[in-house]
Amino acid sequence: MWLSLGIIFSLGILIPGKFSLKLQYDRDQVLHIVPETNQQVQHLQLLCSTFMLDLWKPLLPEDIRAGEDLHIRVPAPLVQDVKDSLAQHMISYRVLIPDVQKLVDQSMPRERSSHRQVSGGYVYTEYHPMEEIYQWMTQIQKNNSELVTQHILGKTFENQTMYYLQISQPSNKTKKIIWMDCGIHAREWISPAFCQWFVKEILQNYKTDPKISRFLQNLDFYVLPVLNIDGYIYSWKKDRLWRKSRSPYENGTCYGTDLNRNFNSSWGSVGVSFNCSSDVFCGSGPESEPETRAVAQFIKSKKSDILCYLTIHSYGQLILTPYGSTTEPPSNNEELMQVAKEAAAALKGKYGTNYRVGSTALILYSNSGSSRDWAHAIGIPLSYTFELRDTGTHGFILPADQIQPTCEETMLAVTTIIDYVDKKYFTNGDVVLTSSSLGLSLCLGIVLTWSVS
Repeated sequence: MWLSLGIIFSLGILIPGKFSLKLQYDRDQVLHIVPETNQQVQHLQLLCSTFMLDLWKPLLPEDIRAGEDLHIRVPAPLVQDVKDSLAQHMISYRVLIPDVQKLVDQSMPRERSSHRQVSGGYVYTEYHPMEEIYQWMTQIQKNNSELVTQHILGKTFENQTMYYLQISQPSNKTKKIIWMDCGIHAREWISPAFCQWFVKEILQNYKTDPKISRFLQNLDFYVLPVLNIDGYIYSWKKDRLWRKSRSPYENGTCYGTDLNRNFNSSWGSVGVSFNCSSDVFCGSGPESEPETRAVAQFIKSKKSDILCYLTIHSYGQLILTPYGSTTEPPSNNEELMQVAKEAAAALKGKYGTNYRVGSTALILYSNSGSSRDWAHAIGIPLSYTFELRDTGTHGFILPADQIQPTCEETMLAVTTIIDYVDKKYFTNGDVVLTSSSLGLSLCLGIVLTWSVS
């Protein structure tokens, strides 16, 4: 990724914006390559390292494999040199995105007042900057005070407040928790858009939809709309393709940690970099970042009540199960896979969108320190990563006209998982301890307290 701030070609071009300098990607291209031989793989690895090209898929040169998709962003001044080099080595390619900046411009919302009111008029089919998401959270809580409370989770490095929304129907029953977070990677804008859509759908439909009404009798939803707030703000104001957080390292010569490599689950073992300029820099240690610590401390405090952990990313059209650091399956792998396959089938039923299902290490690439793996390892039985649309045509810059269909189909997948949780753990409104959940708990050495019907 950004290996050196001194290499302006790999970064894009800095131009004056309305308020500050903003990176531009005029005529940068994203190429799709499927290397056929190990020799081609070696050349591509050398090419990416020499030109410091921006790898979108996979994220590290060492994860380039023969027969597998490679997506790379090539800065405009290098496009011809890179294409010539590919031709010399008889490596076929096709252009996925002919002009990255044009796609960025098209995905931006139309000009609006910076103090636009969101009550009654919030547009869920546009991307929203953090200021508007903060306003939206406040308004959602005010408009739905019987159901929604807004809570402080912690502070980011840049002292932004991390809020989560709790959607909870008042009840004397024992209730469990579904956790969902979005926006751990700044450039994946469709992710926070889905968290907002999810909240909207639950609140609009819980009185008329029997399924959602049943969910809320037994379950509380905890939704963190943007985990990586500093990075998300930076992706709006400075660099649309920024991924990491914004904490400085090495006396401010490089910035940001990949927060999804910073959790205390096989931290630093595979699929990471210890170079702070890398997009997969894992931090100085597990939970070294305030954002990661805030999430981890809260989840640990609630872990006996959390039945499902959902973390929303893009892109790739995948539902990923634990683990990323090993191909050894978790003890409840059969259950994890079956539920994910049912979710993918429900999603496909809407618009025909195909999702692949499997563990990160088996169907994507190896990584360590992810929130999904960590959540499962501490005893949360169902833990999934969603990689939303698409498969590379637009990559991280999904056009706004795809927000609605993406969210509609993803809602079907997510509610399929929630429905499974609800039916498994509750009978006549009481929590049920199943043999499989007991087995997982014993295996992990975790004692879970349940109210047994």
